[in-house]
Amino acid sequence: MEELVGLREGSSGNPVTLQELWGPCPRLRRRIGGGLEWLKQKLFRVGEDWYFLTNPRGAHGPDQLHHELHRGASGPRWAPEGCRACGCSLIPDSWLSPAHKWLYREIGDSHLLRYLSWTVYPMALVSFSSGFSQSITPFSGGSGLPELKTILSGVVLEDYLDIKNFGAKVVGLTCTLATGSTIFLGKVGPFVHLSVMIAAYLGRVRTKTIGEPENKSKQNEMLVAAAAVGVATVFAAPFSGVLFSIEVMSSHFSVWDYWRGFFAATCGAFMFRLLAVFNSEQETITSLFKTSFRVDVPFDLPEIFFFVALGAICGVLSCAYLFCQRNFLIFVKTNPLTSKLLATSKPLYSALAALILASITYPPGVGRFMASRLSMKQHLDTLFDNNSWALMTRNSSPPWPAEPDPQNLWFEWYHPRFTIFGTLAFFLVMKFWMLILATTIPMPAGYFMPIFIFGAAVGRLIGEALSVAFPEGIVAGGVTNPIMPGGYALAGAAAFSGAVTHTISTALLAFELTGQIVHALPVLMAVLAANAIAQSCQPSFYDGTIIVKKLPYLPWIRGRKISSHRVIVEHFMNCSITALAKDMPLEEVVKVITSTDKAEYPLEESTESQILVGTVRRAHLLQALQAEPPSWAPGHQVQYLQDVLAGGCPMEPVTLQLSPETSLHEAHNLFELLNLQSLFVTSRGRAVGSVSWVELKKAISNVTNPPAPK
Repeated sequence: MEELVGLREGSSGNPVTLQELWGPCPRLRRRIGGGLEWLKQKLFRVGEDWYFLTNPRGAHGPDQLHHELHRGASGPRWAPEGCRACGCSLIPDSWLSPAHKWLYREIGDSHLLRYLSWTVYPMALVSFSSGFSQSITPFSGGSGLPELKTILSGVVLEDYLDIKNFGAKVVGLTCTLATGSTIFLGKVGPFVHLSVMIAAYLGRVRTKTIGEPENKSKQNEMLVAAAAVGVATVFAAPFSGVLFSIEVMSSHFSVWDYWRGFFAATCGAFMFRLLAVFNSEQETITSLFKTSFRVDVPFDLPEIFFFVALGAICGVLSCAYLFCQRNFLIFVKTNPLTSKLLATSKPLYSALAALILASITYPPGVGRFMASRLSMKQHLDTLFDNNSWALMTRNSSPPWPAEPDPQNLWFEWYHPRFTIFGTLAFFLVMKFWMLILATTIPMPAGYFMPIFIFGAAVGRLIGEALSVAFPEGIVAGGVTNPIMPGGYALAGAAAFSGAVTHTISTALLAFELTGQIVHALPVLMAVLAANAIAQSCQPSFYDGTIIVKKLPYLPWIRGRKISSHRVIVEHFMNCSITALAKDMPLEEVVKVITSTDKAEYPLEESTESQILVGTVRRAHLLQALQAEPPSWAPGHQVQYLQDVLAGGCPMEPVTLQLSPETSLHEAHNLFELLNLQSLFVTSRGRAVGSVSWVELKKAISNVTNPPAPK
């Protein structure tokens, strides 16, 4: 029923509702509404996307946000985009993860009960995480970064950024993080996915609020900024968050998005650290992992060689890890037993994997030699210690406490028989395959922090060995300074994680995490050495996952040999194209449409000239032909395609074309820069072929791995 309307006394204006006519203070409310409308126009004139980058959390939908912008109550409430992600991270980190160790400590002295408390707890959480997230949507498992990289390259993955995926990802990730260091998984990838889902939802809110059509370019800008927020909120590192997201997610990056990314990332990082202060975890905003490296002489000049050697070792280890991880993932997907479990009972597979991992990390057992009682944060805190454990335990044997000593957490790494070197080496050997197994569990989880800790352990082992080899330090310029193994742990963490992900920004991330930049040069050199080896031998962790999942993927042209620049489009284009001409009879048009299944057809000016003038979509042609009377059927007056086009069937112009002489590198850059799926090849205006991802992949494969000569 429509609301009653009326006119004010003595008014000749438009009619108003009775609620407005008889409501209290109508003039005041009209002035407030007009003022809010003026404020909205002024704010959105600056650029409404800047305000949406800060995430309106008061509105639950487009209509409510629209009403709040106009009503005279409190207006929309704005909060940094990292608020929701920070809230999700504080719950498992603060409550659920310590609950596991509290249960293990308080259950009694029975080994059976303690073993069950240590294993059943993560098994239940992992199986629930896998089952719940997969029951809501199958897109919530894994880190999400490979799929996001595919989306930002121009491919549409249906429902992957749907808001219902947000709840499944949050619940599943909370359970994953609650398992702590037992399963040894992180949250970087899922947080990026969560941030991008929020940005996609806010983009839809924005288009409906402003009343403008959807803009793919604007949406892509929001998604790129959101990816930086995900990394920044995890590590409170806005600079490296933006750079890491650029390196991982994009092949080409617009400088215009720099400000947006830094603005959103700074908001997220600030709120993350501010919530830690409000939660009484810290007194003020500081770095996550505080170190106390020497500032005057953090390293001697001859140590540069050892840092570069450490980078080379991390590069070789990363190649082995990437190769084993990718092939084991393929094995799990192709093996009859594991593939059946993953297809029919994902929680059961997750519980079995969690049982294996938890049993190995059981503290009275093998876990005694792996510092399994430490959390992932405590692992890094101890590995970044600048004191040499090997020298400290040379003449003394510290006892293994019944519970981890907060003042001496490094005691967890010592065993009188294994020594520091034995426990570190055993940790690396076991975590190498345990991390690979953990990546196959179908639940929301991040994989960056585990490899960061693994690299820190590699660097710590090298640093401890050097401190024993040079107990007084390396003499340089007549001055002797002791070696700090924590600096090598920092370089190893940045080098190994950078090599696995094919990024350089991990060096900056290490500095933002620790709050010290004294090892800038050696860490950067180690990262460069590791990347030089890894990028020449193996695809990155995320690219390897894209290959295994068979997602649409346009690989890089590796090597960039001079001979590859001689490869032109004419050598690999698809010459068999099905084209339509304006003077083609409709009877032949129907035959072409029914005999092929292409989404669009190139349109030529005439059969004789073959000049490309545009494209026609198959769906539009079918709709136009069904609306036409059956006069085009055999036996009736002949009609042509141009008659259908003149009747309203839309034709799209071809704004970009390739030439047969265009090089492979130029075509590849165009496809990546403009997020293209296919292009037509024309010679003097005539359509002579087409190039899509299929032809580009084949050409790149032939350049990278040329076929054997016949």
